[in-house]
Amino acid sequence: MKKLKLIIKREFIAKVKNRSFIIMTFLSPLLMVGMGALVFFLTKKNKEKVKKIVYVDESQIFSKEVFKDSKTLLFEDYTKLGIEETKKKVEEGDYYGALYIPKKDSLEILASSIEFYSKDSPGLTVMDDIERKIESHLKNLKLNNFGIDLAKIKKSRISADIKMFNFSGEKSSKAKNLASIIAGGAAGYLLFMFVLIYGTSVMRSVIEEKTSRIIEVIVSSVKPFQLMLGKIIGNASAGLLQFFIWGLIIAGLSMILPLVFGVNVSEMQTAQVSAEQMEMVNEVAKSGKFERLIRGILDLPLLKMFVLFIFYFFGGYMLYSSLFAAIGAAVDSETDSQQFMTPIMLPLILGVYVGFFTVINDPHGPISVIFSYIPFTSPIVMLMRIPFGVAWWEILVSLLILILTFMSAVWIAAKIYRVGILMYGKKANYKDLWKWIRYSS
Repeated sequence: MKKLKLIIKREFIAKVKNRSFIIMTFLSPLLMVGMGALVFFLTKKNKEKVKKIVYVDESQIFSKEVFKDSKTLLFEDYTKLGIEETKKKVEEGDYYGALYIPKKDSLEILASSIEFYSKDSPGLTVMDDIERKIESHLKNLKLNNFGIDLAKIKKSRISADIKMFNFSGEKSSKAKNLASIIAGGAAGYLLFMFVLIYGTSVMRSVIEEKTSRIIEVIVSSVKPFQLMLGKIIGNASAGLLQFFIWGLIIAGLSMILPLVFGVNVSEMQTAQVSAEQMEMVNEVAKSGKFERLIRGILDLPLLKMFVLFIFYFFGGYMLYSSLFAAIGAAVDSETDSQQFMTPIMLPLILGVYVGFFTVINDPHGPISVIFSYIPFTSPIVMLMRIPFGVAWWEILVSLLILILTFMSAVWIAAKIYRVGILMYGKKANYKDLWKWIRYSS
């Protein structure tokens, strides 16, 4: 145990003192926040640019009320000039484009005959806004032709809000389900990224020590199993410290930057929202759906989720890191590791896909349940299922299988490790790995 502690301490200090580790610990959050600020700034500047659009309405069924000006779109009626003259003027002037509405016998034919001319390809958002205006107006005209009163249709709109309960009387809601999706997805994705970044870090560490021949000195006084386990725990500790520092820096910058630059947070949130989408956002705010979403998040078993996140986080990381360490011991360079990486990465990627495409739609379905028991996918899939409510016996069975698999993986990896770390010059294959596992001494 004393030697294991020394190895963990050595790995942790070596990782933390590494220049690239220190630089990335403090630079990564700045880059993340900086990239977000840059995207927001560029988006805001793009939104501030006023686009002038002229239209020629030969059908005479569109009015200025339909093409209302907004902060970024200005419409001008050039119907009197005709389309050919308008196209010349737009091409020569500072206009975004020209909209041509021909005269047709029916609204259906008209809807598919409208044309838009511009110097460059128009943006999708702009075209979506124009199409929505046209579709809405044509729809209203068609309803009027059917003799339907639009005012009555508006009054007839009603939204249903079904209250959901389970048979034990516990209340649920769509907001709580959405909160569960967000929380579960974030936990699963975070675990995936952590395993990917720090699992490969363990592998690189083993390869470096193997190629530098330092490992030969170390294994003369330490058992390979202790050395491998110490590397895994030491790297995990350094990784958690880095994640914690990232969280503090990002949280601090998120609070400071808006105050320093005078940025309105609500403005940032709606920077990429169109006028019609903004109306929907306002309706949601008035209906109290946002407040219900917040209540849904607070109604989640947050303590239970956090505790189980720690268990699955370490279980998943330890399982995959032991396999990465075994790969590092079996190869002489990172290039040679590719043939062994694919079988390890596939279950991890499969867990993410099952989580996002199956658990979200059916958290208690057979596929979701099965993959939450399979140890190579359970850390991600079960973390995404927990916010939806999972029986304790299921969680305990899943954790037990994960722990047993982790112990087996460490034992197998240690057998590969004790032979592989002293093998040089020969490219190992799966047959060699099987031989190393079978060695009794």
